[in-house]
Amino acid sequence: MRRVLISSCLVGREVRYDGRAKTVVDEVLVRWREEGRLVPHCPEVAGGLPVPRPPAEIESGATAADVLAGAARILTPEGGDVTEAFVAGARSALATARARDVAVAVLKEGSPSCGGRVVYDGTFTGRRVPGEGVTARLLRDHGVAVFGEDDLARARDYLDGLDEA
Repeated sequence: MRRVLISSCLVGREVRYDGRAKTVVDEVLVRWREEGRLVPHCPEVAGGLPVPRPPAEIESGATAADVLAGAARILTPEGGDVTEAFVAGARSALATARARDVAVAVLKEGSPSCGGRVVYDGTFTGRRVPGEGVTARLLRDHGVAVFGEDDLARARDYLDGLDEA
């Protein structure tokens, strides 16, 4: 059975930078939980960051691919470089996905780890821009389909299509 890697914060775990969860209640997640498909994972915690922790953003003008290539950093508002922890967390998510037969990831939008379509712009002003986090990019690069928490119906349809194939 193919599984779904899901951001831990989306299933109620208080692992976000602010020590909170962003729990999503949806029939798709209920079904996947009942089927034993969900694999909760927080890349930032897996990468060694504490809870709570300072917020972090990919530096302005850079992409997740730049970070993974060693050409850009992920910084806190005070300028602390947390790139290594974010990259380690992305690699941990990929290892978990490979070990657990994950075909789909449902990740928290906006995060410098998990954002699939949108991230913050690196200025710590709350401005969001098109882009992706390092975990989302690494998973995509290795064949895992990535969806945000607001796109569960498409994730379900994708996974159902794989199951039927």
